Amino acid sequence: MSKHRAFRLAESIKIEVSRIIREEIKDPRLGFVTVTDVEVADDLRYARIYVSILGKEDEIKNSMDVLTRASGYVRSEIGKIVRLRYVPEIAFKYDHSIEHGAHI
Repeated sequence: MSKHRAFRLAESIKIEVSRIIREEIKDPRLGFVTVTDVEVADDLRYARIYVSILGKEDEIKNSMDVLTRASGYVRSEIGKIVRLRYVPEIAFKYDHSIEHGAHI
């Protein structure tokens, strides 16, 4: 697979996951979540979704728990929107970069 295709897929996933988190996941434990980056493997089978979460340590943990539990739903919604033979397995990862930048 080409790197360009993986990059295009990553951008599409980033836009759609942001919309899904903002509009469709209604869990009250979910805090202020921002999708910062998406990395898709070259074979388009796996995607890491990096998120930044505003809040205290327990709010971050709760939000990550909600996202991890909703990953199957998010994957199925991505499959409806992005036409692929195989929808990538997704994993949410916490991104410390914005927090680190604010600290500096």
